[in-house]
Amino acid sequence: MDLQNKRIPDQEFYKIREEVLQQWPTGKAVNLDEAIAYHKSLPDKKVFSKKLIDAKNRGVTLIQPRAGVALIKDQIELLTYLQNKGEADLLPTTIDSYTRQNRYEEAETGIRESFKEGRSMLNGFPAVNHGVAGCRQLIDSLDTPIQVRHGTPDARLLTEIAYAGGFTSYEGGGISYNLPYAKNVPMERTIRDWQYVDRLTGLYEEAGVSINREPYGPLTGTLVPPCVSHAVAVIEALLAAEQGVKNITVGYGQCGNLVQDVAAIRTLEELADEYIEKSGHSDVVITTVFHQWMGGFPQDEAKAFGVISWGSATAALSKATKVIVKTPHEAAGVPTMEANAQGLRCTKQVISMLADQTCTAANLEQEKEVIRRETRALLDKCFELGNGDIAVGAVRAVQAGVLDIPFAPSRFNAGKMLPARDNTGAIRILEPGNMPLPKDMLDFNRAMIEERAKVEKRKASFQMVIDDIYAISKGRLVGRPQGMR
Repeated sequence: MDLQNKRIPDQEFYKIREEVLQQWPTGKAVNLDEAIAYHKSLPDKKVFSKKLIDAKNRGVTLIQPRAGVALIKDQIELLTYLQNKGEADLLPTTIDSYTRQNRYEEAETGIRESFKEGRSMLNGFPAVNHGVAGCRQLIDSLDTPIQVRHGTPDARLLTEIAYAGGFTSYEGGGISYNLPYAKNVPMERTIRDWQYVDRLTGLYEEAGVSINREPYGPLTGTLVPPCVSHAVAVIEALLAAEQGVKNITVGYGQCGNLVQDVAAIRTLEELADEYIEKSGHSDVVITTVFHQWMGGFPQDEAKAFGVISWGSATAALSKATKVIVKTPHEAAGVPTMEANAQGLRCTKQVISMLADQTCTAANLEQEKEVIRRETRALLDKCFELGNGDIAVGAVRAVQAGVLDIPFAPSRFNAGKMLPARDNTGAIRILEPGNMPLPKDMLDFNRAMIEERAKVEKRKASFQMVIDDIYAISKGRLVGRPQGMR
C-alpha cells in the first residue's frame, strides 16, 4: 500500500491535475490563478468560511437547506427563493446522480431533456457540464454563501470546476462518500482521490482563499452510533488538515435522543480539536453541522413537521454552528380548522418523541464521556493499525471491521456491528462486531439495551433494530412492540 497521510508533492499533484482536467471539455476553462482572483473579489457575505467563523464566535446556529435542479436559470430561481423567502443563512447546490458517478454524457442528456420538457429531468445540478461560467452565474446572482453537496467517490473534476466557479464550501470525504454511497470502490482509491480534493483546497488556502471543507456526517443516516460517525469525521478532518485545509466543518446526523444528540455535537467539536491539535495543525478552525433526521418520516405532513421541529430544537440546544434542514411547509394568514388540526398533530409528534426522555446536567455529562471514550477507542485503534498513519489506518480499520458503518452498501464494509435504541431512545451497540471498545463500554451498551428489553418483555434481538428503523415513520422514536405506547 503506497497510501500515506502526507501532503501530495506539488509536482505529483500537477501531473495528476493535467489528467483530471481532461475528463470533460469544461475542465479546459479552469485557470487556478484567475479562479483565486475571482474568489478574492467576492464580498465577505458570500464566503462560507467567514460566515461560519462569525457564527461560531457569536454562538448562533445557521440554517441551510438542500436543493438542486438541472438548469442554471431554475437553480438561480430556486436558491433566490430559499434565500429571500426561506431566510436561509447558507445555501446548497446539490449535484445530480450522473455527475456523482462521473457519467457526464448522461448528465448532458439530462440537461437537454430538461430544456425540452420544461422541468428538471435530473435530481440535482450538473456542475461539471455547466462549467466554470455556469457556476459563476449562481454565485453572482445570490447574496449568500453556496456549498456543493453531492456524494461522489471521485470528485476531483467536480471540485476543480466548483472552486473555479466560485463555490466557497465543499462537502464529502474519502470514507463518508464511499462506504455509504458506493458498492465496489476500494477505500485506498477514494482516500487518495479525496487527498487531491483537499490538496487543491490547500492550494487556494495558501493563496489567501479559505474554502470550507465538510466531511459528510450522517453516513448511512440510520441508527449510526455517535462514536462511529465521530471517528469518520475526525479521520477525514485529519486527512484534510494534512493537505493544507484550514476551515473544516465536522458533522453529525440526528439520532433522536435529546441528551445523546446534544452530547454528540459538543463532543464532536471537542474531539476534532483534540486530534487536530495532536497532529500539529493548531491553525485549523473547526465548526459543526447538525443534520436533521435522515431516516424515514411520517407520511402525515403535520407529524413530519414535528420531526423537523424537534431537529431544529436539538440543533439550537447543542449549539451546532449550522443545521441542515429538511422540508416543512409553512402556513400563513388566518389558520383554518385543518391547519389547527395539523398544529395539534405536530405537537403530539414532538411530545411523543420526548415521552421517554429526560435532560439533566448529570446524564448529559455521562453521555458525553461515553461518546468520548468510544470515539477515542476507535480512533486510537486506527492510528495503531496504520503505525501512526491515519490514512493507512483508516483503510485497515475498514478491512478489519474496526470502522463498521451500519447498513452501508459497500462490499468493503464489514457490516457486523448492529445498533439499537435503549429505553430512552439513545442509540447503543447491540452487536459490536470487531469494534475495539473497552469491556466496560460494551457492558454499558448491552445493559442499556437489556433494560429496554425488560420493559418491552422481549429478548434483545435484531427485531429491535428493524422496529427502530421504522419507528419515526410511525410516530415514535423507540420501536416498541405493537400495542405498547
